Amino acid sequence: MQLISFPSFLSKLLLMALSNSSWRLPQPCFFLVGIPGLEESQHWIALPLGVLYFLALVGNVSIIFIIWNDSSLHQPMYIFLTMLAAIDLVLASSTAPKALAVLLAHAHEIGYIVCLIQMFFIHAFSSMESGVLVAMALDRYVAICHPLHHSTILHAGVIGRIGMAVLVRGVLLLIPFPILFQRLVFCQTTVIGHAYCEHMAVVKLACSETTVNRAYGLSVALFVVGLDVLAIGISYALILQAVLKVPGAEARVKAFSTCGSHVCVILIFYVPGMFSFLTHRFGHHVPHHVHVLLATLYLLVPPALNPLVYGVKTRQIRQRVLRVFYIKGLS
Repeated sequence: MQLISFPSFLSKLLLMALSNSSWRLPQPCFFLVGIPGLEESQHWIALPLGVLYFLALVGNVSIIFIIWNDSSLHQPMYIFLTMLAAIDLVLASSTAPKALAVLLAHAHEIGYIVCLIQMFFIHAFSSMESGVLVAMALDRYVAICHPLHHSTILHAGVIGRIGMAVLVRGVLLLIPFPILFQRLVFCQTTVIGHAYCEHMAVVKLACSETTVNRAYGLSVALFVVGLDVLAIGISYALILQAVLKVPGAEARVKAFSTCGSHVCVILIFYVPGMFSFLTHRFGHHVPHHVHVLLATLYLLVPPALNPLVYGVKTRQIRQRVLRVFYIKGLS
């Protein structure tokens, strides 16, 4: 739950670091195009993006509220789900408001400092979300492979340390981003062909050497995704090995069903993310507006769908959602 107040601390930290720099951008603002090539239909594109953002807000706030107020849900799986919901709120809110303002109100200008803060939040909290998915995979491994020791292994202290490790990793890996940007020189082109301040889209505008920025951005992406996907893969390999030893098909199905929600969330997060990442760097024949749409949807689709996945597939949460809306006996 501390994740909700954490962004304000990060904003102050970044502002202090950037304000102490003697370097200043010749032109104080960047210009966000929105969806390049689709300017005339951007207000129609804003509609589904707005719906996704609304679903993300309502769904993740509901998840946090339900788990926070129900002591029976104060278990590792649901605590990690609360962390995921809080991160999704920050991730969606770092992107959608400005993107919608660009698409609907033509509020294209964004200050240099604001652009760097937005960039930091998007990439830092994407890293944190990936880390929480690893923690949830660990929880499923312990629950299935060591069920009798689940509460002993993943007690409150361990969960707190895991959450802190996820936060610290996201901050430490991404703090160099705005620092490295201070060495870049922007000459005349400050038009960003994007709906928000995406790292590579801004780096490409610089007229100075950008090799370090590009290399560091690629290294962080490969490190986070590579390490986390490997950890999740190992967890599920061990889970699969343990489940296949369970006698009886019904028992196996029941064991696998406990991982269903998490597997869906993993696919929703990593598949569009990797597709967007690869097409942005190597898909030179993919139209630019497709790049932008994919990158924007990648930051809004997981926060919007994650609460729906857990709401539909997790009986405890589904029952409490129905109870909130006074719908009983339908679960």
